[in-house]
Amino acid sequence: MSARTSVVWTPEFLTYQLSDDHPLNPVRLDLMMELSRGLGVLDGIELVEPQPATEAELTRVHTPGYQTAVRSAPEVPFGIGHGLGTADNPIFFGMHEAAALIAGGSVAAAREIAEGRADRAVNLAGGLHHAMPDRAAGFCVYNDCSVAIAWLLDQGYERIAYVDVDVHHGDGVQTSFYDDPRVLTISMHQHPLTLWPGTGWAGELGRGDGEGYAVNIALPPGTGDAGWLRAFHGVVPSLLESFRPQVLVTECGADTHAEDPLANLELSVDGHRAIYRTLRELAETTAGGKWLVLGGGGYALYRVVPRSWTHLLAVSLDRDLDPDTTIPADWTATASTHTRAPLPVSMSDGADPSFEKWGGAYGDRVDSSILETRRAVFPLHGLEPDDPRD
Repeated sequence: MSARTSVVWTPEFLTYQLSDDHPLNPVRLDLMMELSRGLGVLDGIELVEPQPATEAELTRVHTPGYQTAVRSAPEVPFGIGHGLGTADNPIFFGMHEAAALIAGGSVAAAREIAEGRADRAVNLAGGLHHAMPDRAAGFCVYNDCSVAIAWLLDQGYERIAYVDVDVHHGDGVQTSFYDDPRVLTISMHQHPLTLWPGTGWAGELGRGDGEGYAVNIALPPGTGDAGWLRAFHGVVPSLLESFRPQVLVTECGADTHAEDPLANLELSVDGHRAIYRTLRELAETTAGGKWLVLGGGGYALYRVVPRSWTHLLAVSLDRDLDPDTTIPADWTATASTHTRAPLPVSMSDGADPSFEKWGGAYGDRVDSSILETRRAVFPLHGLEPDDPRD
């Protein structure tokens, strides 16, 4: 029997509009929804329309002064500070309203699970994981991931695992819960020596009571499907099995893809599909089936994000698509009005995402990353870092 899954969506998510040439162009969301509908992934699904996050919900993560700055910035755009008005985070009219709506979407998804209407809930407009308590960063104004997790904590949840598979370090979420043992944050990302934001080292473990509850796996540039999945399986399942979260929250950025213009990993859409299926399995085996699914980065707007996140929606709904599924002609016609780049013809890159599980080896750069993280954090959870059975 399929799990109950809620999908949070409103066309107003597309108003998170920076500029047509900004990497976070919401056309990627529009094309993802069009492709999902064209392939029947959303057939019969009643979408959940969210409300903006309230001031109280935002204040659990963001300072009142920062919220005031976000609200006032469009009218007073010069010298506002707080990371606003930069190339990454330009000021635009309706900025607070759009960012609060995305945060409210992730809260709505969390509420679907907490109030028993769904086992899984999806907000692919969410995943804006870089925003800090008092500043914008990395295209992110409000950190919907942290806002949703904080909301779940306020409902009495005591163990929440956050797994971030974006190519960039999940720094904002880590910061939000760095001293809180109720939240286990795990980030898989390109090595901080080679990619913004320059954080996410294996030695960033948490602070005080939260020591051991921040986990970082930093991967060398050029890592592909096999290496990424080897690293993931070498670290993440053991920690989730030990922690036994009540909810698994995942940030599913698609910017690990080989075609992404802002990073240097080499994954395929087929590898992404394998990741999503693994996350679903881990939600079932370690979190009682409770899975909150968020979007994230992804800047190959036409060729990658729509396919990757259509697979993510399909996996979340137990409607897995055959990788060889043909892209509908209607979708191609729509996408071609936005770009002259060649468009994909199927839901696959023709890649084989198989991998060899880590067995304790110390052979290549990926194995070095696996061991560095395991040796930093596994002993804090009573696990043996050099024993692949843990």
